[in-house]
Amino acid sequence: MPRNGTGEEGGLEVKRGVTAILVAGALATSGCAGMSDTQQRTLTGAAGGAAGGAIIGAIAGNAGLGAAIGGAVGAGGGYLYGKHKESEQNAYNQGVAAGRSQSGQ
Repeated sequence: MPRNGTGEEGGLEVKRGVTAILVAGALATSGCAGMSDTQQRTLTGAAGGAAGGAIIGAIAGNAGLGAAIGGAVGAGGGYLYGKHKESEQNAYNQGVAAGRSQSGQ
């Protein structure tokens, strides 16, 4: 589509891309009830990364590539954060169990 210098076409493309990603993210996260916390964080990271990547990619000229890269980076970040939170929870549970076993003696 030729540009007329107003920038309206680019803005419309960004809005459409963001809307599509938000709708896809909402649909994807609506089925999270049976997922572990790490799986939910991975999916949320992927959706957020794809949205951010699509916006940056649209500005740079390729929203699809931006969304793909952002989604991959977001999924990786969400996974790592989920694993970190799991290890924190495990350490907490071990501390609670150790405290209970000592107080019961």
